[in-house]
Amino acid sequence: MNKNEKFIITINRELGSGGRTVGSKLAEKLGVEFYDKAVIKGLQEKFHLSVYDIEKLKGAKQNWWTELKRQLIIGPGSANYYIPRDDDDDVQPLDTDTVFKVETEILKSIAAEESCVVAGRSGFFVLRDCPNRLSIFIRASMPFRLARVMRKQHVTEDEARKIIERVDTMRENYVKKYAKTSRYDTRNYDLIISVDGKTEDEIVDMILKYIG
Repeated sequence: MNKNEKFIITINRELGSGGRTVGSKLAEKLGVEFYDKAVIKGLQEKFHLSVYDIEKLKGAKQNWWTELKRQLIIGPGSANYYIPRDDDDDVQPLDTDTVFKVETEILKSIAAEESCVVAGRSGFFVLRDCPNRLSIFIRASMPFRLARVMRKQHVTEDEARKIIERVDTMRENYVKKYAKTSRYDTRNYDLIISVDGKTEDEIVDMILKYIG
């Protein structure tokens, strides 16, 4: 990947690995914007976008995403910490074909206009044909994941384990349904990082060194 040209970095991660935070920090270091499910879902809800709406916007204005982004007040590395909840579509999925198609159109439109870091949303699959792309998977041991989820969500170890198992299953089902592959298939990624024993900043530095 050449960071001096327009690029796309996709990050898939296990819940509790800190991968989303790594993505946000990486985007900030690179001076580009960070997009995850919270941003995409917020855009859908704020503008009630359908595939037809997106195609109409693209036809009317070449820089439609730039204008929309300005209204959303999105900036480099922007995003608040996001954890899937029981009413989240990672847990009780709203994974209809229409939702997937809208997300796909949004992500492809973003990738066509700017460099960015995308977390989740099957970005490794949706954006697989984009030139100058780096696909990353961030994982962690179960003890690490449990400790992080317990700390972030203020739950017991048993509750944290149930949350992780539920989210893992839902995310895997989502990827299998739409990407026809497993999110754990290493062939989907250029770089796989285990976060155990490393800080988020150290992981970001590792990625930056890999990029060169």
